[in-house]
Amino acid sequence: MDGFTGSLDDSMSGASVSDVNDRLSALELRVQQQEDELTVMKAALADVLRRLTASEISSSSTKKHGGKGGAALREAYSMSCVSNGGTSGRKRDSTSVTRKETMSSAAKSGADRKKEVSSQRSQMEEIQEREEPPHPKDLSPSPSSPHPPQTPPTLQQQRPAQSADSSKGHVPPKRGPSVKRSSGMERSQSSTWDSSEENRNKLVKAASTSRLLAKVVKNSDRHKDPVISQAKMSTREKNSQAEGNHIKMFMRGRPITMFIPSDVENYEDVRTELPSERLKLEWVYGYRGRDCRANIYLLPTGEIVYFIASVVVLFNYEERTQRHYLGHTDCVKCLAIHPDKSRIATGQIAGVDKDGRALQPHVRIWDSVSLATLQVVGLGTFERGVGSLAFSKADSGQHLSVIDDCNDHMLTVWDWQKKSKIAEIKTTNEVVLAVEFHPTDPNTIVTCGKSHIFFWTWSGNLLARKQGIFGKYEKPKFVQCLAFLSTGDILTGDSGGVLLVWTRSSAETPTGKGPRAFQISRQVKAHEGSVFCVCEMRSGTLLTGGGKDRKIVLWDHELRVDRDIEVPDQYGTIRAVSEGKGDEFLVGTSRNFILRGTFNDGFQVEVQGHTDELWGLASHPSRGLFLTCGQDRLVLVWSSVDHSLQWSRTLEEHGHCADFHPSGAVVAIGTHSGKWYVLDAQTTDLVAIHTDGNEQLSLMRFSVDGGLLAVGSHDNFIYLYTVSEKGRKYSRYGKCTGHSSYITHLDWSPDNNFIMSNSGDYEILYWDVPNGCKLIRNRSECKDIDWATYTCVLGYHVFGVWPEGSDGTDINALVRSHNRKVIALADDFCKVHLFAYPCSTPKAPSHKYSAHSSHVTNVSFLYNDSHLISTGGKDTSIMQWRLVEKSSLSLTDGLLSNSAPHRVDPIFALPPPVAAMHIRDPVIPPTANGTQEPCPDTPPPTKLAPPTSELTPPPSDSTVSLKDSLEPSDDTPSDDTPSDEGLPPLTPPS
Repeated sequence: MDGFTGSLDDSMSGASVSDVNDRLSALELRVQQQEDELTVMKAALADVLRRLTASEISSSSTKKHGGKGGAALREAYSMSCVSNGGTSGRKRDSTSVTRKETMSSAAKSGADRKKEVSSQRSQMEEIQEREEPPHPKDLSPSPSSPHPPQTPPTLQQQRPAQSADSSKGHVPPKRGPSVKRSSGMERSQSSTWDSSEENRNKLVKAASTSRLLAKVVKNSDRHKDPVISQAKMSTREKNSQAEGNHIKMFMRGRPITMFIPSDVENYEDVRTELPSERLKLEWVYGYRGRDCRANIYLLPTGEIVYFIASVVVLFNYEERTQRHYLGHTDCVKCLAIHPDKSRIATGQIAGVDKDGRALQPHVRIWDSVSLATLQVVGLGTFERGVGSLAFSKADSGQHLSVIDDCNDHMLTVWDWQKKSKIAEIKTTNEVVLAVEFHPTDPNTIVTCGKSHIFFWTWSGNLLARKQGIFGKYEKPKFVQCLAFLSTGDILTGDSGGVLLVWTRSSAETPTGKGPRAFQISRQVKAHEGSVFCVCEMRSGTLLTGGGKDRKIVLWDHELRVDRDIEVPDQYGTIRAVSEGKGDEFLVGTSRNFILRGTFNDGFQVEVQGHTDELWGLASHPSRGLFLTCGQDRLVLVWSSVDHSLQWSRTLEEHGHCADFHPSGAVVAIGTHSGKWYVLDAQTTDLVAIHTDGNEQLSLMRFSVDGGLLAVGSHDNFIYLYTVSEKGRKYSRYGKCTGHSSYITHLDWSPDNNFIMSNSGDYEILYWDVPNGCKLIRNRSECKDIDWATYTCVLGYHVFGVWPEGSDGTDINALVRSHNRKVIALADDFCKVHLFAYPCSTPKAPSHKYSAHSSHVTNVSFLYNDSHLISTGGKDTSIMQWRLVEKSSLSLTDGLLSNSAPHRVDPIFALPPPVAAMHIRDPVIPPTANGTQEPCPDTPPPTKLAPPTSELTPPPSDSTVSLKDSLEPSDDTPSDDTPSDEGLPPLTPPS
């Protein structure tokens, strides 16, 4: 009620306005429901009359097929008021129709009937009209397309296909205006609805659930097809049907027609299984430094721990190996190390899954040796996300303090092993940047942030606050960081570049009612600009990192400058500083670099990545290299073998798409302005610059032999260029004109003669390149064309990848492997999917993998299909996944491939019974939507600690077993991303 905090009258007024709005919304909803119900009731009545007429016409044909066809027809006739789809003779016993199909078909029938009554045609005239071919105008694949249709064949064109089917014993009866009765070719992507005595009630109820029914009624006259049962797809529902020689899928009410290839003899027999291949996360490129702080630490194992996206990375820079903790469901924002240097706490922000359900922010405490989750705290407590956190030090890390990023910046103290919240209090409405326990006084907690530093005394479940008084010293805009000196004093760094020493006043006793006051005892000017971070060294000295001056300064015990060094400008400003091995230190920067350096030898880059949203991705045609480009204007080429950066170049504009020439000599990069560059893949020299239009380029695609280049643009055109001299010379060849929306995806045929393209309004168009880039009007002629690549997201071979309820923008990229076994897919819900190819059945099953925390923008297989690369949007991450066969995912493989040998004995070890539980369950069966998901109700293995409902994090698409948590995560488990979702936490030793 922030907007009505003035007077009581304001509150009453606000309440009344809210009440009126709620009532209006409820009335509008009731009116809409009643309109829907009336429409469906009228449509059902019209459907009865239509089916009576149809049954008379088809009765003679039915007799020729014996009892099975007749039974199916009689069954459909008896259900005519609710069913608009027949069953095959072989599947009579499972008579069911889909709710969505019934509603939309009934609505169509009602609209047709209304039109017939208004024109006062007889039933015989209606039958004769329906036997005529549909008007070409009604067969346009895209209502908005200004071009003549290229889609469904007329009724006469479909009948030869039926006669061919008759030789195989699948002859449908002669049809009137109804759908086929015994061909069994109709399929739906929605859950089936069994017909029963409650059909009419269910039909009426179903009507009220459809928000787009009115649109279907209005459009039914345009889609007057005697063969096709008109269905629809709203944002929640989608149907697809096989009719004769084509399949129709509906995307936001728009029909998408896909023709069945000639080599598919019977579509009913087509099945799509889970692929035998799996993905394992092998490497993560990038680091989140641009908006985080204090998120780099060196572990006793010799690994640097940091995070990006929803992955916490443990990177051994000497052995060039990575392990990954993948328990989080959204962006990780902060990290804290337990005093034993083995256990780690990481906090994440709130998120939303693909169904709109909230992913609650929480803290996960896990073991850095085994990667096993020990505890999950804060589910349902934190509102917006975990801003900062810290383990207690004086009591050996028994407690955890957490700052919520909500408006009140709530401070909570937890006994994390018991998962109990001990104390909670509001800190301030201003930003809180850090929280720390005092190292020697277990009852003192310090927080700092915008214009404040608070000293908290914690007693039982109470927290008492004492504000730091700056007095004669200038009050800084931000207190950025804090550390504790060996004397017990507190050191703070602020946005004015000043270090302040806070000393506890001796005038008050510890037994006083309030917290003992801290007063400023010393001020030191440290940096030009802000002091962004401070690090306590083992020797008792201090390191500070400056923002504006980019300096690392070493301070002795008397807070005198010992040494300093400046971080080069190209790396950005300093965001985190940590102690490394020997006299080394680690630095995280605002441009997402992790540097390792010394005062004598300078800096060496250990981790780097992009700094803004990523879209462009291209794999080298013959080497284990890949290129990425994004809105940071960087073009980076990476080696997938040694995971190193090969070269980088900065463009003048944002890069959005790229493709290597088949020779591998050059790479073409498209930008947001219509300009595209050609760079030498070895020297990075600029080879050519061209401009096509003034809108964003969405794709660059070389033909198989490298002789042509297709450039897809947001101006709805595909520009074609002839290419010579191994990609060094380009001349305009033509332009493909015909799409009514921006180009999204494109593929070449192996002979370079044809192009298949998708657009933003779900068109599938085909182009004859040798004949002047001419649009092929009859799209059925292209059903048997082979495609050298498959990146189009709409087409017969891939339509099964679309999830139920999709709005058409949920899939950003798709790619078929070179061996044509699998399809990888990037979606808007932070997931990478792996489907079998071809994927030509609705709701096909897939393996899903979580690691990204933003929309996945692109995917690409390496030239030999050994790895898959995926790029994140806002998370700026690049993930390298290894393709493995199911048989290779053995327990032995997981246990013997530890990528980071431990140099010291871990301080903390798991109890022996847990270590013995390296057992992997069989592959988890697909759920109703075909993807593998954990069941929250499935009990854990019997030897684990008893499950508690509160211990289970929110439902996730990640699947895990205990072995997944324990095995080294450079080989992340197969079925899906390893996390401990659905498992109780492991109890640490006392």
